[in-house]
Amino acid sequence: MVTKEQVIDVLHTCYDPEIPVNLVDLGLIYDVEIDDDRVNVVMTLTARGCPAHSFISEDVRAHLAEIPGVKSVHVQVVWDPPWDPSRLSEAAKKQLGLL
Repeated sequence: MVTKEQVIDVLHTCYDPEIPVNLVDLGLIYDVEIDDDRVNVVMTLTARGCPAHSFISEDVRAHLAEIPGVKSVHVQVVWDPPWDPSRLSEAAKKQLGLL
C-alpha cells in the first residue's frame, strides 16, 4: 500500500529547474491524496506564467509513478491560493540565503 509519507519523500526529490530547492520546501505542494493505487497531488507554481509548468508537472508524475504500487498519478496545478514566499520552509529560506 502506498503511503502519504512515501509520496512526500519522493516529492522532496522534485525541483523547479530555476530554483535549487525541492517543491515541498518551496511550499508548492498543497495536498496529497492516495486512493488505493492512485496518487493525486494538488500543487501550484511560483508564478502563473512559469515556463517550466509542463516540465514540473510531468517530473512530479514520473517520480511518483516509480513508487512501487502506484498505478496512476494525477497532478492538478491550481492558482488559488497563490504562492508567495511565506510558504517557504525554514530549510528553503536558509538555502536561498533569506535568513
